[in-house]
Amino acid sequence: MLRIDSEEILDSHLCPVTEAETALRDLCRMNRWFGGVGTTRWLLERVASVSGQKHFSVLEVASGFGEVPRRAASRLAKNGITVDITDLDRMGSHLRRGHRAVAADALALPFRDGSFDLVSCSLFAHHLPPEDLGRFADEAARVSRCAVLINDLIRHPLHLALIYAGFPLMRSYVSRVDGVTSVRRAYTPEEVRLILSRSNAVDRVEISTHYLFRMGVIAWKTCTASKSDTDALNAPAA
Repeated sequence: MLRIDSEEILDSHLCPVTEAETALRDLCRMNRWFGGVGTTRWLLERVASVSGQKHFSVLEVASGFGEVPRRAASRLAKNGITVDITDLDRMGSHLRRGHRAVAADALALPFRDGSFDLVSCSLFAHHLPPEDLGRFADEAARVSRCAVLINDLIRHPLHLALIYAGFPLMRSYVSRVDGVTSVRRAYTPEEVRLILSRSNAVDRVEISTHYLFRMGVIAWKTCTASKSDTDALNAPAA
């Protein structure tokens, strides 16, 4: 299945505000039901296990409502892992009131080097062409002290069929159109590994596959990649 890159409606300034809000609520629901929250939780648990750290400051890029990391953090708190989250989105209208948040460009993060323990994103990587995904990895690694976490879709014909089958669960036409576009422009784990391995700021890339065609990626920074128990591709999902 070849990658087909085209713009999603939700990324456009022409998307009506009410439709954008409905689509973002659809995304929240899909993330709760179909592996989005679980994948981010697994990534945070993995970093905690390798680093021995129990508290993390996290910059969530392209956050939208920021529900994925917060739901994951709520579950991790039961295991003594705490997460302090800052949301960032290019579209200020996508950000939820009451959250610590900033509207900015993911490829030019307005923070000093090492401002956060982790930089994370969910369903963002597939929005970027390969050269911009590499730029994002470099920029996110600059701002993070430990690692960059990527939670995203896997491009696969069966995944595309499941999106069509799930149309009745989506309340917004934007969700239906963008859902199809997202799978078609998503990457495979092998493609992501190749792109991120070119970054000079990343020591190694660890990729796991999760429920319903999700991948979890940890791009470890050089100073935090000393532990030898590296998981192979297709590590067990949470």
